[in-house]
Amino acid sequence: MEFTKMHGLGNDFILINALEDEKDVDYYELAPKLCDRNFGIGADGLLIILPSEIADIKMRIINSDGSEAEMCGNGIRCFAKYVFEKGIINKTRMEVETLAGIIIPEIMLNNNKVVSVRVNMGEPQLDRAKIPMEGPPGPVIKEKLKVLDNEFEITAVSMGNPHCVIFVSDLTAIDINKWGPLLEKHPVFPRKTNVEFVQIINPAEAVMRVWERGAGITLACGTGACATIVAGVLNNLLNRKATIKLLGGELEIEWAENNHVYMTGPAEEVFRGTIDLF
Repeated sequence: MEFTKMHGLGNDFILINALEDEKDVDYYELAPKLCDRNFGIGADGLLIILPSEIADIKMRIINSDGSEAEMCGNGIRCFAKYVFEKGIINKTRMEVETLAGIIIPEIMLNNNKVVSVRVNMGEPQLDRAKIPMEGPPGPVIKEKLKVLDNEFEITAVSMGNPHCVIFVSDLTAIDINKWGPLLEKHPVFPRKTNVEFVQIINPAEAVMRVWERGAGITLACGTGACATIVAGVLNNLLNRKATIKLLGGELEIEWAENNHVYMTGPAEEVFRGTIDLF
């Protein structure tokens, strides 16, 4: 099978072109093997390129543990750059079908070279049932959530996938390996959740660390950065436009007045190759 390895701020993916022939492959079973960093190619997930009947093209996302995600912000930037540079889609603004709906990335060019991708990530969902999260209807802002002997103050946002945002005074004091998986699988989140720990620098800057549902700690999370802006505004901590600093680099996020969230950041190809299916 041919593949291309790409990353967005170190959040890395294996792209598989299944446009002409969607291979008779169980991607849920294949993903953990291909994504294994010792015995496979190594990645946080698979991006499957497919034809769409309702958009220009379709993207499936399979996490490294074999689960399927609705959306991936860093992934869709890699996806958009790939299909544009390969001539699969010949326009700079495209519609991509995902499980979170149709997402619209826009290729940013400089001297005909892709320098970044700006993505209209759509409108955030704040109602508890749409995140989804157990409990009474309404938004979840600064709500107490008990985990073992600790109590976290959480704000929940869906960017097509669920996010639990926690603002902290010192990121270095948080044991993400301990609390990330416990929050991800907390019974209050029926479909599990991504978890973001955020330290505010000023209203235009924040540092974020993420435990991704189905992947664990990653260097970046685009939908998580978008959820962070929304949660930051709701908690009167961030401007509607801010820089989110991740382990792999920075993303520019804006929660515009039209209620849509826009994410701008890079995408890079690492290498191409072929691999024998296991």
